[in-house]
Amino acid sequence: MKAIKNILKAIGYLICAVLIVVMGLLIYLSATEYRPAAQQPAELWTRDKSVENAAGPDLEDEVFTVLSWNTGYCALGKESDFFMDGGTEVRPDSEKTIQKNYAGILKTVQETAADFILLQEVDTESTRSYGFDEAAQLRQDLAETDASAAYALNFSTQFVPYPWPPIGRVNSGLLTLTGCGITEATRISLPCPFSWPVSMVNLKRCLLVTRIPVSGSDRELVLVNLHLEAYDDGEGKLAQSKQLREFVEGEYKKGNYVIAGGDWNQIFPDSEQAWPNTHEELWTPGYLDPAELSEGWSYVWDDSVPTCRLLNQPYDPSDTENTQYYVIDGFLVSPNLNVVSVQTLDEDFACTDHNPVLLTVSLGDAP
Repeated sequence: MKAIKNILKAIGYLICAVLIVVMGLLIYLSATEYRPAAQQPAELWTRDKSVENAAGPDLEDEVFTVLSWNTGYCALGKESDFFMDGGTEVRPDSEKTIQKNYAGILKTVQETAADFILLQEVDTESTRSYGFDEAAQLRQDLAETDASAAYALNFSTQFVPYPWPPIGRVNSGLLTLTGCGITEATRISLPCPFSWPVSMVNLKRCLLVTRIPVSGSDRELVLVNLHLEAYDDGEGKLAQSKQLREFVEGEYKKGNYVIAGGDWNQIFPDSEQAWPNTHEELWTPGYLDPAELSEGWSYVWDDSVPTCRLLNQPYDPSDTENTQYYVIDGFLVSPNLNVVSVQTLDEDFACTDHNPVLLTVSLGDAP
């Protein structure tokens, strides 16, 4: 009888200890939770003061390019899978994988030589990418050509306690780079579909808005870098898309030229015909509806190559039966822009689970 009492007492102590640890963790996460304002200045860097006055696009039909790419925090290359997509990995086994992927991403960005670069999932100090400050390194390595940059966090937490081993610390966000002078960079918060306590350790999605003066006018080129919700029930993506549309339409009414680009986590119109969803039991994104756009606005994408692969397994191009491909990366452009071309660059998912998308446009008539 005494032995049973001792066992029950030990179990009681263990339960109390677990509750204390859980409560302590919740208090710590609540105290350190990232709580960005609805709108606040983004981090903005320029190589030197002369860059601030560097000319933007010209009204005289000057063609320029915009590159959008989800870099997968340099951890989601061809050798990787991810537990949220049905795989098992939380992070690569070695920092060498991070460095290998970074080198490949940098090489492609340099070779593309786009005028404006919109990158998503760029880590600054995260356990999952071995503490490598990807944003700072990109700014340094691209300083000669892209001497102006803006950065906004959309995922910042001291500790994500799941799965096992846990994700740990995360600081990640959106990075926009250009050789032109960015006059203003703003972080605009998007609706968060998650409630407490999940919201404490989840992404706080946002728009990274950068403004570049248009030569020969008093108007601006407004670039919106975005990465919309992925693992919600669909309502989050809809609310975020609605806020985005309202913002860009407001900028267009001011006479500005607007390009929103990034990872929408929604399938672009009709692209499912090229890359059908054959695995409904796996992750399924939402759908972009062009009927929701105001007159003259256009989604712009290229479905000749998928822009994203599912991370339920490492990349195997010969295995088309057990995984899934999507076209969820692209652009939304205002009516006063002339789209010359759009191309998904086939990087064979070597360094990230997304392929980059390159848009070529010129400025048209003001509204």
